[in-house]
Amino acid sequence: MSKAVSTLTFQKYKSEGRKIAALTAYDYSTAKILDRAGIDLILVGDSLAMVALGHQTTHAVTMDEMIHHTRAVCRGVQTAFVVADLPFMSYQVDVIQAITNAGRFIKEAHAHAVKLEGATRLNLEVIERLVSMGIPVCGHLGFTPQSIHALGGNRVQGRSAEDAYKLIEDALAVEQAGCFAVVLEMVPAAVASIISHKLRIPTIGIGAGAGCDGQILVTDDLLGKYTDFQPRFVRRYADLAQICQGAIEHYTDDVRKGSFPNESESFTFGDEEEDKLRRMLAKQGKSASEVSC
Repeated sequence: MSKAVSTLTFQKYKSEGRKIAALTAYDYSTAKILDRAGIDLILVGDSLAMVALGHQTTHAVTMDEMIHHTRAVCRGVQTAFVVADLPFMSYQVDVIQAITNAGRFIKEAHAHAVKLEGATRLNLEVIERLVSMGIPVCGHLGFTPQSIHALGGNRVQGRSAEDAYKLIEDALAVEQAGCFAVVLEMVPAAVASIISHKLRIPTIGIGAGAGCDGQILVTDDLLGKYTDFQPRFVRRYADLAQICQGAIEHYTDDVRKGSFPNESESFTFGDEEEDKLRRMLAKQGKSASEVSC
């Protein structure tokens, strides 16, 4: 079995120039597949609000829902490093709230680390406190979905020199606060590349170009399972929605035609036992023609 991935592994990968492969998971079976496929980092993202629960934004998912899904993911993982998203309004109130909720992910769900969005003064203090308590933290800059309304929608961040400079400052700040890695989402490739070169910690891009130290996608996007929309930066490696629909239509047709299940998919009942059952039922006044096995 491969050695379990840790924060030290990511630092080693950056120094060696080896790219980090990361994906999301929200359930046991998906996590098990990703782990066996060699994924380095599995994120239990608050994107489950949209992908798994059908909400329009990430805002609606609760801490209890995130804990529930993170538990399931962690049960399916042996090697990958599991990071759990702190959901909207689970860390923005004060440091105590953030520590309490981050601690739940580690203690109750057995995640290895947590992720939070932005580089506000409070967030930087939270990162420092969590890291000092032994809880690894991954940062998230650029487009931050929890701030979608404040940002004016799904918009690329850092397009002007001034905005790019602020992103670089924020990235250096979260590194200084103690993050082991930072996700860069929907950032111009050139800006993400500059940040990646300036930081000692790895950058993990999503819609941020090939210059990052790793890449992450939502697994359901990659597999073509979530079809409400397809971001420009998503490459579809399969079309599971169409494959699954075709398989289910085939199953439905077989059931209605009576061709499923067939004899090999059913359990047999011994002839002697069938005769015995018929006799037992016959004693109760039922004719043999009423008994079908």
